[in-house]
Amino acid sequence: MDATTTADPCGCPDYGLSRRRLLGAAAATTGLLAAGQMFGDAFRQVAYGAPAGGNVVVVLSMRGGADGLSMVVPSTAADQAVLAKARPDIYLPASSLIAGDARFGLHPAFAPLQDMWNVSKNFAAVHAVGLPAPNRSHFEAMNVIEDAGVGGSARSGWINRTVGLGTSYPEQAVQMGSVLLPESLVGAAPALGATQVSDVRILPFDPNTSPTRRSAVSRMWETDTGPGGAAVRSAVATTQVLDPLATAASASDSANPVHKPAYPAGPLQSVLANTSALIRADVGAKFVTVDYGNWDMHQNLGRTGSGWMFDQVTHLAASLKAFFDDLGPAASRVTLVTLSEFGRRVAQNGSGGVDHGWGNAMLLLGAGVKGGQVYGGWKGLDQLTDGDVTVQTNFQSVLWEVVSRRFPALSGARSTLLPDASTTPLGVVA
Repeated sequence: MDATTTADPCGCPDYGLSRRRLLGAAAATTGLLAAGQMFGDAFRQVAYGAPAGGNVVVVLSMRGGADGLSMVVPSTAADQAVLAKARPDIYLPASSLIAGDARFGLHPAFAPLQDMWNVSKNFAAVHAVGLPAPNRSHFEAMNVIEDAGVGGSARSGWINRTVGLGTSYPEQAVQMGSVLLPESLVGAAPALGATQVSDVRILPFDPNTSPTRRSAVSRMWETDTGPGGAAVRSAVATTQVLDPLATAASASDSANPVHKPAYPAGPLQSVLANTSALIRADVGAKFVTVDYGNWDMHQNLGRTGSGWMFDQVTHLAASLKAFFDDLGPAASRVTLVTLSEFGRRVAQNGSGGVDHGWGNAMLLLGAGVKGGQVYGGWKGLDQLTDGDVTVQTNFQSVLWEVVSRRFPALSGARSTLLPDASTTPLGVVA
């Protein structure tokens, strides 16, 4: 094993750092972006066979276990009475909520996205969604979600299986913001991890020594006959050809203010700006995964206008508004869905926070989303499971509806990709 383990801010083990996850992906991704911008369809289709103008699914992982009850808040009189008793210091009264429908309202910090909910109606939610059985371990629960396993000894992520059904090329599936691939991208098909799209080079870049270092990296991997070796050799070859193109593309982008929306400062600023740039370059990306952590709110969750949850949702909403504005015409082919490993308990703890629970909410925005409402079965907060929201919809059902609707050619592959998904659609994606 060549894996090592790190820890995230809440002390939980993060994903192993392996050779497969450090394949110089940032360089490869940016090279493809630059070439796509400069040569357009000729490069895209001749070099990689990637179709132009294809749909893209962005999967935003809210790591830490986001509290869906604070984001998509039950608003009926019966549920509000339960919240007022169970969460006296942190619940949001119905009068403070925005958008929503007859059963739920949104946290007021979602205000930047209110028009997507009420006017364009391409923002929706699914509540009481999650794993079929409770799992309150950050690491284990997210592994189950990202693998969405089909059994057997070979581990593979659901996105990797999805892109692996067609002609595989690395830029189909990209983790933006980190060279560490999430489990959803790990598997036999090639995938890329990139911190940003402006690094089409082996770092640190030095025009005098880069050719020598490229040669050294190639020699290190020249006898590796597995997919890792092939991916590294491909990435190195890409940097050799596209170093000067990426430099020129970066300079051109800096001089062009057309796509400079007001992304708020914070964790999603660079990640979503780079994701938009990658999608607009139209180099064949089908899935982009991004992470937004810091949702493990065991204390000081806060209320309507201040606190940890308010700050998190404020940044999320403003960032997503900027992202869809930045996409411009490309927004017509981009669907974003959020995931989190589990929800939180209904009752607050003694520290003004909420502990690990079960049922949660997923958010869907963008192309194909039939918005303006909350989907999924809902038993109500008077029918809990061990103090948790009872899951009514398997998370795989939501993901499968996104995949099968946005990529109709895959509509017969449910048992391979997301085997526990329901065959009855929720109706949240057209």
